[in-house]
Amino acid sequence: LDCRRLPGRVTAGEAAVLLGFQDHDVPVLCGAKLLKPLGEPAANSPKHFASAEVEAAAGNTQWLSRATKTLARYWRRKNARKNRVAQP
Repeated sequence: LDCRRLPGRVTAGEAAVLLGFQDHDVPVLCGAKLLKPLGEPAANSPKHFASAEVEAAAGNTQWLSRATKTLARYWRRKNARKNRVAQP
């Protein structure tokens, strides 16, 4: 991503870097409808995102706050399920 101008579409990993999140956070953001992949990709296919939308989201503090809260809620629930199953 060391270019003067971003390409029209970026991969999920590149979108994560531009947004300041981890690669594994992108599917969670897509599931919460905070990120929308281009086209209508199958569930198991690589996702591409419009770089203009990713850049706009990266500059929007309200969107970043909502995305951060969504991820925190997701991991809190996932860890609670894991801990509930692990206890006798």
